[in-house]
Amino acid sequence: MRNTAGTFRVGAALGVLALLMSAAPPTAASARAHVAGSVGLSDGRTFAHWAHPERRAFVRRRPSHRSGSVARLRYLTEDGYPEVYAILRRFRDRNGRTWFEIGLPLRPNGRTGWVREFALGRLHRVGTRLVVDRVRLRATLYRSGKRIWRSRVGVGKAGSPTPAGRFWIREKFRVAKRHGQYGPRAFGTSSYSRLSDWPGGGVVGIHGTDAPALIPGRPSHGCIRVRNQAIKRLYRLMPIGTPMLVR
Repeated sequence: MRNTAGTFRVGAALGVLALLMSAAPPTAASARAHVAGSVGLSDGRTFAHWAHPERRAFVRRRPSHRSGSVARLRYLTEDGYPEVYAILRRFRDRNGRTWFEIGLPLRPNGRTGWVREFALGRLHRVGTRLVVDRVRLRATLYRSGKRIWRSRVGVGKAGSPTPAGRFWIREKFRVAKRHGQYGPRAFGTSSYSRLSDWPGGGVVGIHGTDAPALIPGRPSHGCIRVRNQAIKRLYRLMPIGTPMLVR
């Protein structure tokens, strides 16, 4: 399965957005204890790995079939694109079986778990990183630690803030109605807000806008808005699987 750029059609889901449960602070991943003997596959700054799922396998709390499950892999994102899992660490158990610790695009933000190697497709490596500063209202893209793109942005308002934490880019696509409220390009992330302006609600998107005068500012329900010319350039530069830090 490959995650390729597609066309997104905004439908009637916008009219049925409901207030969803509040996402917990995304600090669980940073607070977890690493499994002894595991090897890191992403540093969150200069390189990272990701993969599509191959099977709807259970995700375990620890790298063991005796460990309880925390979730199950899914094939598609909420928008119908191939799901993307961040690959954090690798571990080989005493029987020679390889496990991967993965980030989970689920509520609450920051959840992780372990799956067997056979449950995932080929690992992809990226060298980009997106940093969103909610105080300065600015987003910056780095490649191999060097800045290659920067733009002023709009973020969530006080009642529906853009969640802080470490996330990743799960999908990217051209918007069918490119002069509409989402602009010409958009990205889906692994972040979940209480309520976003994304169809279906909850998922934090990065997209263009039909109201550029509101940028920089805090006009959204959690999504990150970028002026249209800037989002088109970001679309060319930022690949699927890019880690995203929101601070």
